[in-house]
Amino acid sequence: MSHKQARPVESERVPLKARNVSFSWEGTPLHWVPGDPFTTHTINVLHLLLPAGERWFVHVYKQALPLIRDDRLREDVVGFIGQEAMHSQAHDEVLPHLREQGLDPTPYTAQVDWFFEKLLGDRTLPPGRARHWWLLERVALIAAIEHYTAFLGDWVLNAAELDRRGADPTMLDLLRWHGAEEVEHRSVAFDLYQHVDGGYRRRVRTWATAFSALVFLWQRGVRFFLENDPTLTGGKASFREFHVRGRQGTLPSTGDMLRSVPRYLSRSYHPSQECSTAQAVAYLAASPAATAAERRAA
Repeated sequence: MSHKQARPVESERVPLKARNVSFSWEGTPLHWVPGDPFTTHTINVLHLLLPAGERWFVHVYKQALPLIRDDRLREDVVGFIGQEAMHSQAHDEVLPHLREQGLDPTPYTAQVDWFFEKLLGDRTLPPGRARHWWLLERVALIAAIEHYTAFLGDWVLNAAELDRRGADPTMLDLLRWHGAEEVEHRSVAFDLYQHVDGGYRRRVRTWATAFSALVFLWQRGVRFFLENDPTLTGGKASFREFHVRGRQGTLPSTGDMLRSVPRYLSRSYHPSQECSTAQAVAYLAASPAATAAERRAA
């Protein structure tokens, strides 16, 4: 087992806090990127995946807390738990709005719930080595997934093409508030994994599992949306459409996503070497939802 530690960028760490945001969806159209249901629904998959996924993050990390022997890391993990719980709630609140517009996501979210609660949930394992192994596997999976949530957070903070296309400002604020907090806490999952295990083989193996699962679930989600959108006939999901939107700037580019793979798999990788905490903090200081939450808290 290798415990080689990558070098974090200390200036990129900030104290983490959950922001009790709220959003009003009455004025948000079904196709909130005007004239582009494919981009809209590709991003809408987040609302289906994240509530169950982030509840799972919180559940696993509460189990991992007793393994933490570093006070600063414990503080970061507690802050991470608070932020992820708020993310889950905020995306969950979009689902009734989708139902009101004639698109009931329940058949798909039931599959996602099964994936996180049953396939990746607690198993009936005897106390000791087997149970500890399964906890470490899930901690490593979360570290791999968080690499991509930070990637997406950085992308949406810089996705100026969505603004140029007239994307709904409330939806953009939800995505950018969430994305900024993903950038803020991008190192926590990796640091926790390094602290409790740090094995390179497990990091590679669980990355492959996480990447494959995300691609599978995402393409199923896009297909579900396009096939069940009451305003569309014959809606089809394809990787070609994704690639085209990536080149246009309304979705992440295929090349950028592929180039992120060897970075995570590098032995010298540390999440603090990517993205900009300053940019994330600046957005959170201007976000309508985050600033309203700050006023309520005060």
